[in-house]
Amino acid sequence: MALVLSHTTVNALDAYRQSVWWADLLGYHEDPDDPNEPAHEECMIFSPDGSHRILFIDVPDAKQLRNRVHFDLRPTDRPRDEEVERVTALGATVVQDCRTPEGRGWVVMADPEGNEFCILRSDDERRAAGDL
Repeated sequence: MALVLSHTTVNALDAYRQSVWWADLLGYHEDPDDPNEPAHEECMIFSPDGSHRILFIDVPDAKQLRNRVHFDLRPTDRPRDEEVERVTALGATVVQDCRTPEGRGWVVMADPEGNEFCILRSDDERRAAGDL
């Protein structure tokens, strides 16, 4: 038996607001035939090629502890440090800076509701360091 990942689900205090924030961050979009609205309890966004979906669902309780699952994000068109600056400007916060003096490592960040994710080095940076 084979399984295919349908989508990733994220609990949210405000599913609509989170779907908009993550769509801006990742360059994802909503379904134009079923647009997300502020009153929706479930809001889906899609990757540009449609291969990945993220569903945000309203839940009544805020995040309590560390995420059990989080996204590791690798920039495709800029270095890690520039991406960290861009994501911070969108409203994310730095939770933990795991960058090394040699330029390796990652940055743990949190979205506006405190859900953690990591910004990794780009493939170009990894290749230049001989890590690819």
